[in-house]
Amino acid sequence: MRTLVRGSEIAPTLAASRAALPPGGAGPCLGRPCAAGFTLLELLVVVAIIAIGSAGAAFAMRDAAQSQLEREAQRLAALLESARAQSRTTGVPVRWVTNGQGFRFEGLPPGTLPSHWLGPSVEVSAPAGTTTTLTLGPEPLIGRQMVMIGSAEAPGRQIILATDGLRPFAVQTASQ
Repeated sequence: MRTLVRGSEIAPTLAASRAALPPGGAGPCLGRPCAAGFTLLELLVVVAIIAIGSAGAAFAMRDAAQSQLEREAQRLAALLESARAQSRTTGVPVRWVTNGQGFRFEGLPPGTLPSHWLGPSVEVSAPAGTTTTLTLGPEPLIGRQMVMIGSAEAPGRQIILATDGLRPFAVQTASQ
């Protein structure tokens, strides 16, 4: 047996190493009898499990723009109800008015409620025959009002916030 000297180690040659291997060669079985591989049925089962898991994950993911729009709608409904309650408590008329950067509550002291959207791409519109200005009080019955909010990131999707004048503002319908 011929060896090569490398530093202080002694390394066997390729021929000596090959002679030391079992007849089946080096593999994961290390000299024991091995199975030939996976059956087609086992592979199909694994692929099916991966496909079902991937589909479940894909359906669980939500559209980010739609989620943001829904958060904006819920937040606006809460802000409108808060302004409505403050108007009834103080007896001062309060109006919600939109502007280019956000909105404002006229009749409340500045800084009482937020005056901006959470995201930069929120658009406000009103159904035909109505305005984007909402009257919030101080009377207990304020009349039927509604406003639609949409997002520039998700064109065609709008959420309607409405009240019948007695009930609180709520998300009425969402359209796509």
